[in-house]
Amino acid sequence: MGKLDDKGVVVTGAARGIGRGVAQRLGAEGASVTVADLNAEGAEATAAAIRDAGGKAVGVGCDVGDRGSVRSALDAAVSEFGRLDVLFNNAGIAEIRPLLELSEDEWDRMLAVNLRAVFFVLQAAAKRMRAQAPIAGSELRGKLIQTASIAAYRGGLAYMPHYAASKAGVVSVTRTAAQVLAADRITSNCICPGAVDTPMWKKIDAQWSKIEGWQTGEAWKRRTSFIPLGRPETADDVAGVVSFLASRDSDYMTGQAVNVDGGLVMGN
Repeated sequence: MGKLDDKGVVVTGAARGIGRGVAQRLGAEGASVTVADLNAEGAEATAAAIRDAGGKAVGVGCDVGDRGSVRSALDAAVSEFGRLDVLFNNAGIAEIRPLLELSEDEWDRMLAVNLRAVFFVLQAAAKRMRAQAPIAGSELRGKLIQTASIAAYRGGLAYMPHYAASKAGVVSVTRTAAQVLAADRITSNCICPGAVDTPMWKKIDAQWSKIEGWQTGEAWKRRTSFIPLGRPETADDVAGVVSFLASRDSDYMTGQAVNVDGGLVMGN
């Protein structure tokens, strides 16, 4: 028996990186996973990997910035697996821009994907959870899990002011949802990863290193050199914590922003 057996889970931004790693972990622990991503082929590839490992998964294309697309993805999840027990609200973007060079369009795009879309995906999922019976063996009707970042607490990220602002907003939305939805027996928590070895961080490194005149890889090297545990973070490191938040072991947790960073905030 897996600890997530019979749980219907939706993971957004799951074609690669943290989302893919989490989707595979939840699938391995028995969850029925709807893998959602703007890259529909990538979503199906992740779903296929889960099925090949013996799990249950379906891949769907989903633009988290389009409320109709979000509804369609949630419809597909409920149609395929019967319930929506857990949302891992993970889709997001990142880019490097110096504070004094950041344009209005760049600010708006970052906040549209990383905060506005996160809120409305959360809202759509919560409405469905509120209307369903409690999860088998639990007092809860559903669990909302967002991806924030330690950037939410680090205003010193001079080249990522719009990203940091968006992730601080995710923490705020997470805590508001926890308060509002507690009476409906829905929890809301978020994770705050640090420097995770993903394609997103490769993009950050390339942009950051170019601005500083460094060789590619130098920004990543410098950023990860401050991690007290002595190594970069992986998607698997994040997946274990999300698995805990998706399981019954965390039923009495809500409104929490959990740092998963190898001590990076503490160490720097």
